[in-house]
Amino acid sequence: MHGPRSDTRARIVAVALELFSEHGYERTSLREIADRLGVTKAALYYHFKTKEDIVQGIVAATAAPIHELIAWGREQTWTPEVRDELIRRFAAGMSERALLLRFFQENQPALRDLPAGQEFRDSMIALVRLMHGPGASFEDRLRAAMSLFTINSALFLLQQDSRPGADPAAGGVPVAEATREEAIVAAQHVALEICRLIGRPAPTD
Repeated sequence: MHGPRSDTRARIVAVALELFSEHGYERTSLREIADRLGVTKAALYYHFKTKEDIVQGIVAATAAPIHELIAWGREQTWTPEVRDELIRRFAAGMSERALLLRFFQENQPALRDLPAGQEFRDSMIALVRLMHGPGASFEDRLRAAMSLFTINSALFLLQQDSRPGADPAAGGVPVAEATREEAIVAAQHVALEICRLIGRPAPTD
């Protein structure tokens, strides 16, 4: 049952994720999080004692689709159809969690030794293994990883296009704009193109 305490924790997690993504984990203080929330540091400490605790809260609150996808994938026998469905479900689960991917991507050094950072890396490694299936070559493992990272890349490009002052024709090269939905569809399409190369013989020179 949800109540005021759980609602406040959710607000803290959401605001902290925004600030960590904007300014970096190390450069964001608990004071800044409290100020953005409009609460005292004492009120923040009631829910989270450290920034590390908040990161753990971020993983617990926003990584559920990844954990559910891993559980589903482990129940399946690997087939190309299962591989493609993993991509579709990952894209759907991450479409509203762009900040989570950006946060972990841009704060890797700071999060390297944190349990939450290791948990997220382990989850992504597990997904990569589910994608490429048993007996994969290094090239196939790389394809599996790149297909998943395509989703993050699409959201990154979308964010760059929406920055204040972003020039859609920088350098005289037109840049196609896209909505979030269009970006996810495009990312899924490209990801499927990549992962469907898994298992194919390597081209000879």
